Amino acid sequence: MLYQPKKILVTGGAGFIGANFVHFWLKNHPNSRIVVLDALTYAGNRANLVAVESQENFRFIHGDIRDFDLVLSLLQEEEIDTIVHFAAESHVDRSIHGPDEFIDTNVIGTHVLLKAAKKVWLDNLQTPRPHRFHHVSTDEVYGTLRPEEPPFSESNQYAPNSPYAASKASSDHLVRAYHETYGLQVTTSNCSNNYGPYQFPEKLIPLVISNILDGRPLPIYGDGLQIRDWLYVDDHNRGIDLVIHQGKIGETYNIGGNNEWTNIEIVKLICRLLDEKFATNEEMKKRFPYAPQVSGSMAESLITHVTDRLGHDRRYAIDAGKITKELGYCPQESFETGIRKTLDWYLDNEGWWRAVMDGSYRKWVELNYSQNT
Repeated sequence: MLYQPKKILVTGGAGFIGANFVHFWLKNHPNSRIVVLDALTYAGNRANLVAVESQENFRFIHGDIRDFDLVLSLLQEEEIDTIVHFAAESHVDRSIHGPDEFIDTNVIGTHVLLKAAKKVWLDNLQTPRPHRFHHVSTDEVYGTLRPEEPPFSESNQYAPNSPYAASKASSDHLVRAYHETYGLQVTTSNCSNNYGPYQFPEKLIPLVISNILDGRPLPIYGDGLQIRDWLYVDDHNRGIDLVIHQGKIGETYNIGGNNEWTNIEIVKLICRLLDEKFATNEEMKKRFPYAPQVSGSMAESLITHVTDRLGHDRRYAIDAGKITKELGYCPQESFETGIRKTLDWYLDNEGWWRAVMDGSYRKWVELNYSQNT
């Protein structure tokens, strides 16, 4: 029997994947109610949710998942039956230089959510009401792959190599433990690298786009031959939708794009696509006067190789066979169609990424949303 969520708490719903999920869910399930809980750290952006702010079935709460009393009151007040847990510190470089935040948010924060969910959904109830705790994780918990090895499946042993990956692996284990020990109705998904609208410009694809448009160097770690499986963000959301509605309680599902690229290949593809746009659209040269194409150079001239990152995993790849076989999952975007959509979004939303980069959206939020609603 399909599970039918009615009232959903989305943690981290102002971040990149979380905000895209909110838009996706409300478009495809307009009768659901969504409550977003987000601490609005540097990567959380209230502006990502402007398009849904006025909907009656949407509510935003500025708060921290580590605040047990707040989480508990939200679950009770809103009669939440489903938690979709995106909230996490997720940038590997930041975890290397400051791991404490990753442990606090990704491990402690997840545990607080689990404790509150257990108290509301299980404790002191003779018959627990139907519920779901869906935990969104990453392929990085599995460690790294050699070129000849098959992609990660759900049966792979965890072998995280960065503080970020270790913190996510820890949270995965906590979610599993709450199911095995207390009977909490949980599902987990481990995804490959996401890309698409609203992604914070420190990540590879939006960083490359914005740097080309402003004529800044394109830093490539080491030889640039690190391999990742890339997943368009709404293909990820389709997978989560399937897992929530049809996934087996207690199970983990890998969500991938069947789409392995080296970092240098991705950078060169974006360079080529932007070169084409500048060649066919004179208005681009007026909008972006510092881009290399304006002076007759190609975008690839900006590529600069820098010292490789500490503990840099060489290859990630996801085997999505389980979710495909059991739930009928299939990504709809190829990398080229997805990257073209992404590129067009960033060109059409220059104001968004410039405001994110210079921090002015923080002032916008403070002026327009000074209180929890």
